[in-house]
Amino acid sequence: MLTSLGLNWWIVLIRGIWGVLFSIVIFLWPGMTLTALAVAYGVYAMVDGWMAMAIGFGGDSDGAPWWPMILAGIASTCAGVLTFLWPGITAVGLFIVIATWSMVRGAAEIAAAIRLRAPIQNEWPLIVGGACSLAFGAILLAGPGPGVLAAIWTIGYSAVVFGVLATAHAFTLRLPLACFPTQSKAHSCFGKRRPFN
Repeated sequence: MLTSLGLNWWIVLIRGIWGVLFSIVIFLWPGMTLTALAVAYGVYAMVDGWMAMAIGFGGDSDGAPWWPMILAGIASTCAGVLTFLWPGITAVGLFIVIATWSMVRGAAEIAAAIRLRAPIQNEWPLIVGGACSLAFGAILLAGPGPGVLAAIWTIGYSAVVFGVLATAHAFTLRLPLACFPTQSKAHSCFGKRRPFN
């Protein structure tokens, strides 16, 4: 049976596109104020969190809740809500929130990728994306006061990298649907793959 995770590939794709769109806003508005950055990030994080939780509750390869992805979604949603509940947030405070969120999401996505190794082989976009999130969070925590402009560009680059990797991950999930229209064959379009439950 095709996994519910594979059937939800389009949510992963939208999540990746959302990250790319957020980065475009960042790059087209590099002179945004700290308040504007906090609002833009808050909206991005909450929508990203909702989609991550939708993917997680949609089920993993066994149809059970995909808890690492649900945790990533909760972290994103909490971080987004926090930026709205903290209207006078300082630059350092915002960077710490973003850094913490990024590291929690990165660790959760690496754990999710390890769980995903059972049904598919191409889990690498999720692992690389998680590693990049961890690195991004560590960089912000190491120097939480680089200036608003530097932070804007750093956040923008992080979002576009995540968006591209999430989009790639979506198509690795989509591939089995195109290559396994029925259960009568045990080969994919590009050779043997691990069987689906």
